[in-house]
Amino acid sequence: MADLAALFSLDYPPWQMVLRGTVIYWFLLVVFRFLLRRDVGTMGVADLLFVVLVADAASNAMQGEYKTIGDGLVLLATLIGWNFLLDWLSYRFELVSRLLEPPAEVVVKHGKPVHRVLRREMITLDELAGKLREQGVEHMADVRVARLESDGQLSVIRYARRDGDAARPPPHRSSRPGDTR
Repeated sequence: MADLAALFSLDYPPWQMVLRGTVIYWFLLVVFRFLLRRDVGTMGVADLLFVVLVADAASNAMQGEYKTIGDGLVLLATLIGWNFLLDWLSYRFELVSRLLEPPAEVVVKHGKPVHRVLRREMITLDELAGKLREQGVEHMADVRVARLESDGQLSVIRYARRDGDAARPPPHRSSRPGDTR
């Protein structure tokens, strides 16, 4: 029974485990938020971070890299607490939500790539074309607007099709009356 008590005891002060978990959580959240947006996929950044950190912390606690299960539980509780608090704050406050999740960025507008955004997000034209094909778009000219969403996915709004014609943008109209070009 003494071994069981030692298994659940703490070798490190709880404040130290909370501090370690907090520093790691915030460091990785900032890295994921500002550097890894386009590669995240369908999970939110905070969700991905939470899963990775919890898996690592739980693994360390189970494999004995921490001296006790209690140390692992303190770290897990810290990570769970931060994740819950940030989810709650994001739900309640728009400012927090905007800080944690990047806004959608327009990458194609009226059939033309927005090069400034593509450079900032480090997306090549070939990568963009591939993502458009995944959405069933063969020609960029068929796209009214395509946005890189906060979760890294591409959402596409096409031009409306006209009686079986290929979806193409409407012809540009002249601002001069009577000009039918």
